[in-house]
Amino acid sequence: MQKTFHFDSSPDSYVADAAVLCCFDQRIRLAVNKFLQRREILRPDMIVVAGGAKTLASPRNDFERDFILEQVRMSILLHQTPRIFLMSHSDCATYGGLAAFGGDREQEAAHHTTELQRAAQLIKEKFPNIEVRCFFVNFEGVFAACGEDSEQVA
Repeated sequence: MQKTFHFDSSPDSYVADAAVLCCFDQRIRLAVNKFLQRREILRPDMIVVAGGAKTLASPRNDFERDFILEQVRMSILLHQTPRIFLMSHSDCATYGGLAAFGGDREQEAAHHTTELQRAAQLIKEKFPNIEVRCFFVNFEGVFAACGEDSEQVA
């Protein structure tokens, strides 16, 4: 095997600051990373899948939901994760994009808030001791949709 890239990383085990469920859409990646840093989430267990929190709120099938729940369970088990951040974003293709809401950004945000709250309820039922926070990302910022921050804009 030939080394193709060098970096130094600690091999020590860690406690995750949060498990973060978000979409893999490249357009939100920088905003999500900066948001997590601002929140001092420096050791996240990232669960990155198409649709993010949609996989819990309105999954395409039971496998999708079960897979994500297992990832959360493993984060808690292996890294003593105290909280989960559930995220969704504007113009997400798994929801049909902004077009599915007739281009109405307020209607889209309201729908995502409902979806995030549904996902949070499922997490709370399955993992009653974990803190859950929900965030909606659009192309102007990150908005709290449930949890302690729900009245704040970051």
